[in-house]
Amino acid sequence: MSRKRDEIITYDIPLWNKPIMSVAEAAMYTGLSANKIYEMTSDEKCPFAIWVGSRRVIKRKSFEKYLERQYSI
Repeated sequence: MSRKRDEIITYDIPLWNKPIMSVAEAAMYTGLSANKIYEMTSDEKCPFAIWVGSRRVIKRKSFEKYLERQYSI
């Protein structure tokens, strides 16, 4: 089996099995808007956001725990 060097391999992993999600995936997963998630993750002390260079990603389990503790967002 030969592969082209520039070929990108993608995997279809359900969101509930991914340990880290993009902001768009987190929005789909929770039903919150991407803008709201960006607003929530703007704080440097956000417990569920990780910065990978200039890209922010969401730690799914930490985000779920955070949402469970909130009365309103």
